[in-house]
Amino acid sequence: MTPGPGNMVMLLLLICPAHIIGIWWSMGVPLGGDPNGICRKARRLAELCLAEPGVVAEAAKGARLGLRECGFQFRARRWNCTGHGKGFDRILQQDIRETAFVNAIMAAGVLYAVTKACSMGELPQCGCEDARGRRPPLPSTSFSSPSSPSAPSAAAAAAATAIHQPPSLGGAPSPLARGPAAAGVEVWEWGGCGDDVAFGYDKSRLYMEQQRRRRSGSDIKSLLDRHNHEAGRLALREHTRVECKCHGLSGSCALRTCWRRMPSFRDVGDRLRARFNGAFKVMGSNDGRSLTPVGGNAKPPGARDLLYSARSPDFCAPNRRTGSPGTRGRACNATSPDTGGCELLCCGRGVRRESVVSSEACRCRFQWCCVVHCDKCSVRRDLSVCL
Repeated sequence: MTPGPGNMVMLLLLICPAHIIGIWWSMGVPLGGDPNGICRKARRLAELCLAEPGVVAEAAKGARLGLRECGFQFRARRWNCTGHGKGFDRILQQDIRETAFVNAIMAAGVLYAVTKACSMGELPQCGCEDARGRRPPLPSTSFSSPSSPSAPSAAAAAAATAIHQPPSLGGAPSPLARGPAAAGVEVWEWGGCGDDVAFGYDKSRLYMEQQRRRRSGSDIKSLLDRHNHEAGRLALREHTRVECKCHGLSGSCALRTCWRRMPSFRDVGDRLRARFNGAFKVMGSNDGRSLTPVGGNAKPPGARDLLYSARSPDFCAPNRRTGSPGTRGRACNATSPDTGGCELLCCGRGVRRESVVSSEACRCRFQWCCVVHCDKCSVRRDLSVCL
């Protein structure tokens, strides 16, 4: 029996932390007041809840993945992607740089989780990427081969490209060249289980953008959110890599089977963190349907850049209006001059010293076969904590 929208939402409420619920609330879905809100707010999203509950569940996992990565990337900043209840909501309602990053990393997380579920065979709607008709992979800086570290020569790649032709009009892929034409040439073909990023991209777009369609589509917040969602998806989609496996007698590489693989989500987070550091401040244009850069930027922002329109609060002290939790009680690095250093993180208030004793695995030994035995050791650490 297909679960109804109410049951699906209750499932999401169970598997999603408070941060996720706060994000849906900031998107215009007041989950706290209406448990059916996420599936009732827009007709097409309700159809997704009914027809593809597995996709909705994976999208929720992707949102959690995005927020965990946000916490890692911002772990040394005054706002470390944490908050409680309405405080987190108030941060997300502002058009600041931090919100731009959260929107981008969440959209990327939904894309990543849905695509990964497809590759793992966990969703009936999708599977491995269908590469029929695509040109064979060419060597590039992103080329990687688990079986052979060396990339093929340009001549071999050109010959392989010539050997592989697009499918005929009937849809059947052309056979590999045989005989002398292929002798001594590394032949490439698509195979394995490539990540179907196109499917994940479409679902991320539907899942993230549907919440904004109840608005006019012309207000500055809607424009910023749509742009930053897309920037997050592009940070993943444009950096897929080709992996290949060699086949041949005596370790030769007469044939390479290749597939496309998503980058690690940490790579996506690092890339978006760099975009966060160089985010562009914008304002709404006179017609209300586009964004205009503020200040003397050397170049206009592109589709991959993060955009914001308001200055961030300093996040030094708790503030109910802005949602800032403050930095009191945060551990800092006493020797670092960067954002995680005590001077910046503690906003000049000073620190107190604490000693913390924790238990860790030590003196680990491998026992055949196949167990690792470790002792437990007490480790004392001296911490600096913001006043």
